[in-house]
Amino acid sequence: MVMTDKSTRTPTVNSVTQSAQPFSFQQVRPAIFAELQKMGITSPTPIQVSAIPAMLAGHDLLGQAPTGSGKTLAFTIPMIEACDTKVNGVQSLVLVPTRELAIQIADVAEPLAKACKLKLTLLYGGRSLVPEQSALRRGPHIIIGTPGRTLDHLRQGALNLKSVKVFVLDEADEMLDRGFAPDVERIIGYTPTTRQTALFSATMPQWVKLTAEKHMRSPVTVRVTPDKEAPAVIEQIVYEVGADVKLSALKVLLDKRGEGSVLVFGRTKHGVKKLATRLVQLGYPTAALQGNLSQNAREKVMADFRSGKLPILVATNVAARGIDVSDIDLVINYEMPETAELFTHRVGRTGRMGRAGTAITLLTAVDFLKWHEMQKALGRRIAPSPWPHGELARDPLPMPSPQSRQPRQRSSGGRPPRGDSRPQGSSRSPRSGGQRGDRAPGERQQRIELHSQDAGSSAGMSALERAKARHQQRQPGR
Repeated sequence: MVMTDKSTRTPTVNSVTQSAQPFSFQQVRPAIFAELQKMGITSPTPIQVSAIPAMLAGHDLLGQAPTGSGKTLAFTIPMIEACDTKVNGVQSLVLVPTRELAIQIADVAEPLAKACKLKLTLLYGGRSLVPEQSALRRGPHIIIGTPGRTLDHLRQGALNLKSVKVFVLDEADEMLDRGFAPDVERIIGYTPTTRQTALFSATMPQWVKLTAEKHMRSPVTVRVTPDKEAPAVIEQIVYEVGADVKLSALKVLLDKRGEGSVLVFGRTKHGVKKLATRLVQLGYPTAALQGNLSQNAREKVMADFRSGKLPILVATNVAARGIDVSDIDLVINYEMPETAELFTHRVGRTGRMGRAGTAITLLTAVDFLKWHEMQKALGRRIAPSPWPHGELARDPLPMPSPQSRQPRQRSSGGRPPRGDSRPQGSSRSPRSGGQRGDRAPGERQQRIELHSQDAGSSAGMSALERAKARHQQRQPGR
């Protein structure tokens, strides 16, 4: 097994996977090595040093590594090495929990695959099945997909996995969180039992361990942990702010941002959309990434954010897993996440690949209990600090909707007076059964005035007294 040496905090490999010399990219196909050089990638990361030789040797692999550790190349290079252009059929399959992550992995893998004359196809929901079916008929060697869409093609007979040599399950803990475990199990059933399996996960919940035990053969384990004695790459700051000045605090932070990108996290799709719209109104170049966007819109937002054309992105937790944008300088938790795991993945969007980054969390009074519990789960304490950037203006209150109704006033008896909730001009005759508008205009106006006086002077009357007074006012000549 690959263990973690406590003195160096980097993985070391036992005799099963130890080679005569340390792994370097020069040991892979010349076409892959040349493409890596074009990308500016020259030295492997710790997880690549351990995982790539193990997979090239044919071992199943269980990898646990933090975000930004370079694990995409750790499985992409071996799965491409395993493919043979002379063999028709899908030979490598990668399952991921989100469309964004599938696209991101394809962006890394496709240049390497093309360099080796291999065809790669993406399968994910939110778009028509027809183009994917056409791509499958052309015989791809590598599939990168989400569980639901992959299973759709399998059930329709458009996808055949009998030739799969390498199966990779990325972000396995997120698969469990999203309820994909049953679909993953069904897809595995379509693959040969002789396949090589690699499973990567930031955390190791019980389902991930059970899946490894059930579907993997004596897996090599690679575990990469951060160097606790090294200077922190990500500076984490927590500010106490009032709920009514939270937007003003966010504006100050955005005004002080540097050249890099900023990722702002909210909790709900509606809240993220509303916040992004408000920031745009205030003049900030912002877009929202949330589940209600069409696939084309999502891809455009992410492309603009990656290229730097869009410097500020407001997102739900969908962006906290797997989205790899290297130049995010600042992450802002505008709203608290539900779990410590989500907090970790949010913060991990900055400080990628050794770059410095900052993560700022804004806490209001209602967040303190949750923050206290979250610190226990994180195993560290980050004390909230007072807001340091001067006095904040109160956020403007939202305008009430024209359709909104005011709550009805109830009397001491628990029931509203009959006349108090009736619109003016809608009086009815209690005895004659007359319809609205039966009274003459002058009488109707008199009725309104009397009713207004009665409503204002009867606050202390009983229900019976009020009813009697109304009846007297309705009698002719009184």
